[in-house]
Amino acid sequence: MSAVFDKPSVFQRAAPMFQGFDGLLAFAVFLLAGAGLLIMYSSGFDHGSRFLDHGRNMLIAGAIMFVVAQVPPQRLMAFAVPLYIAGVALLVAVAIFGITKKGATRWLNVGITVIQPSEILKIAMPLMLAWWFQKREGQLRPLDFIVAGLLLLVPVGLIMKQPDLGTSLLVLAAGLAVIFFAGLSWKLILPPVLLGLVGVLLLIWFEPELCAKGVRWPVLHDYQQQRICTLLDPTRDPLGKGFHIIQGMIAIGSGGLLGKGFMQGTQTHLEFIPERTTDFIFAAYSEEFGLLGNLALIAAFIFLILRGLVIALEASTLFSRLLAGAVTMIFFTYAFVNMGMVSGILPVVGVPLPFISYGGTAMVTLGLAVGILMSISKAKRLVQS
Repeated sequence: MSAVFDKPSVFQRAAPMFQGFDGLLAFAVFLLAGAGLLIMYSSGFDHGSRFLDHGRNMLIAGAIMFVVAQVPPQRLMAFAVPLYIAGVALLVAVAIFGITKKGATRWLNVGITVIQPSEILKIAMPLMLAWWFQKREGQLRPLDFIVAGLLLLVPVGLIMKQPDLGTSLLVLAAGLAVIFFAGLSWKLILPPVLLGLVGVLLLIWFEPELCAKGVRWPVLHDYQQQRICTLLDPTRDPLGKGFHIIQGMIAIGSGGLLGKGFMQGTQTHLEFIPERTTDFIFAAYSEEFGLLGNLALIAAFIFLILRGLVIALEASTLFSRLLAGAVTMIFFTYAFVNMGMVSGILPVVGVPLPFISYGGTAMVTLGLAVGILMSISKAKRLVQS
């Protein structure tokens, strides 16, 4: 009889799963998820079941986060090489017999469903590079950074070929973050940065000649060239290529200081904002909540990023530090690129706003990323206790 009474309850058995959870990180995600649900209800209430689907995607991402948080960083390290190889192999399969939609070959039919393999590399890439540098801890040579660069360029090149500029930028940013945090010399970082700045200035200066009708740029696809030219001068095609940028800026500007109010955005509800529940949801948010709402949202992202960097600094192994730093930079890149393109300071690319934009695949990736940060933070806390 005593064995029956001594049997632990369900709560007692589940309690260790929550032990060591990072409350500050969870709070930051909760703030952003709340903002996402709020603006999704407004911008998507007349968009079928978009709001309910967004809530479902968040629950799925939360479940994934919880499961991944239970996996120690040492076990995560074991997935690095297999996940990277599988991701690159699937990208090669996409290039050979992928599904083409709207001129882009990004999807692969695996029998039971259609997947977008490039999404796997958003997590597999930093995992692989963190594993690579962990194996060479204490004996890093210039050759190791060259190999890391090649490991990064292979999937980025395959993704750009699809073409998918937005995802390739995210994978590239995650990989470069690992290489930078691993100790890449500033002498190698500054020259390409300065060269890029010079290139941007020359592009702005010679925009009339470079964007003239009939001029074709090497390397870039026509649609990528059009996006850059439209960014430099949206008024050249206000009802075509420039429509997205112009309407996004109108919505942001019309929000003023306090915004038009919840459910009161005219640009949003009169459907002037294209993709108002996905890539351009920041314009809808800005119109209804204004500058102060934008500052609050940006503050929540800064809080999330700073917490992620603290987790990286406090991690107990090089692998954990590099992985946590790279995952945190994924959040930064997502937010910076999305807000920048909607505000008209960056070209329009398919990058969602984390926890705000609608999208099942992106939400799953975000759930994985938060789960990894939770796992690293949890491992450190359990060691300290």
